[in-house]
Amino acid sequence: MTQASMVIVGGGKAGARAAVAFRENAWKGPVTLISDEALAPYDRPPLSKAAIMEDAEPQPVYLLDEGMMASLEVNFLRGSAATTIDRNAKTVSLADGTKIPYDRLLVATGAEPRRLLQAGAERALLLRDLADSAKIRSEFIGGNSVAIVGGGFIGLELAASAAKRGCRVTVIEAQPRILMRGIPPEIASRIAARHAEAGVAILTSAGIAQIGPDKILLSDGREIPADIVIAGIGAAPRIKLAEQAGLALDNGIACNTYLQTSDPHIFAVGDCCSFPHPVFGNERLRLEAWRNASDQAIVAVENMLGGQRPYEAVPWFWTDQYELTLQIAGLPHRGVSIVQRVPKEGALILCHLDGEGRLVGASGIGQGNSIARDIRLLEMLIGKKAAPDPAALADTTFQLKSLLKP
Repeated sequence: MTQASMVIVGGGKAGARAAVAFRENAWKGPVTLISDEALAPYDRPPLSKAAIMEDAEPQPVYLLDEGMMASLEVNFLRGSAATTIDRNAKTVSLADGTKIPYDRLLVATGAEPRRLLQAGAERALLLRDLADSAKIRSEFIGGNSVAIVGGGFIGLELAASAAKRGCRVTVIEAQPRILMRGIPPEIASRIAARHAEAGVAILTSAGIAQIGPDKILLSDGREIPADIVIAGIGAAPRIKLAEQAGLALDNGIACNTYLQTSDPHIFAVGDCCSFPHPVFGNERLRLEAWRNASDQAIVAVENMLGGQRPYEAVPWFWTDQYELTLQIAGLPHRGVSIVQRVPKEGALILCHLDGEGRLVGASGIGQGNSIARDIRLLEMLIGKKAAPDPAALADTTFQLKSLLKP
């Protein structure tokens, strides 16, 4: 009798974590990891920061190296693009025609940067992998003018890196302010001020008419110098494989709370999938976050092996901008009122409460680890669906940890 086989498509954070999780769950059968990249799985958050800022040529920070995969007995198929899924035959076909059989399949294909559509958009660089980071780094030469289209996390991280390397940086944002997606204006304004202090020009409510060979023409007629153009306008879930297979889609690959797709033998995790979140009234979410990819992989693997564990980790993500760290827990947009907490001088935490007084989000900014402990405790309170006293949240002498006791 042929031994059951577990197959993972996608060599990013989620795919790598899943490969390890199978062995952590005492699965002894075959595990195959399929990646369209030639490199072993590596970490991506450094690509917009450390990989650009370090003096030496950027090197991948491996999540799984060759030795680790050998010890885990993971069959790693590098540089192999998965092209089709045959759900009846339960096989994944690769670009070279190879067919990989599976008993359970995990799709962890991630997301890809959205492209600009204006005339001249072919000039715009994108950031998804190590090669993209190396290309951008080579262009960040002191004195060069860098135009970054998009005032989200990736765009602003690259703006900070470019400014540190001595470039003249302009961020062009179509919305009325930067970080419109999920970041309160009180915190976004602090980030904007820090960029201005570093010499970064931020243009908001700015439309692009055309991208020229050395400049960008805005809709209002302004011309922005641009030796280098970078698109940072968000990412789209990579769903081509799931679409071909006829899986249900809803802002990505549609999963249930167990991260199972419309096919009971196929699961999906990470940036490519959406799921109903039980902590937030089963609101369907798609999360592009490093920790979410890892946490979902752990839960999906348990369920692929017969478990029935719902995915209910509270969303959390962070970004570093200069010496500042920004952290977000929960879903601040669900809040209708805000309680301010100032754990240390120069730090700020906003506690977001819904109409019933329940804590649904926490947003913080400060230097180093000044907000980390409180954000972590608030994250745990969000997971417990707590409705803490607003006065306690505001009082920095009050121990938030005490609210976690039964």
